[in-house]
Amino acid sequence: MLVLSRQKDESIMIGDDVEIVIVDVRGNKVRLGINAPREIAVHRKEIYLAIQREKQQNGAEQPQKDDNGEHKTSAANKAKAS
Repeated sequence: MLVLSRQKDESIMIGDDVEIVIVDVRGNKVRLGINAPREIAVHRKEIYLAIQREKQQNGAEQPQKDDNGEHKTSAANKAKAS
């Protein structure tokens, strides 16, 4: 884990597209602003874990995507489509 010190109005970059800004510090609470592209999901961890639990309970699986961002199709589905 990388640990960084920042003050109010300073920021941290993650890659080229995600910026974390320290918006406010009050006592033991830090308010963060997150600038990220819409295609990147940003959640508080407790919300993320709840989403993961719900996916497991529903048996929902995210479709996998290939290197071009298109949904992968299994060999069986390709054969049916022919």
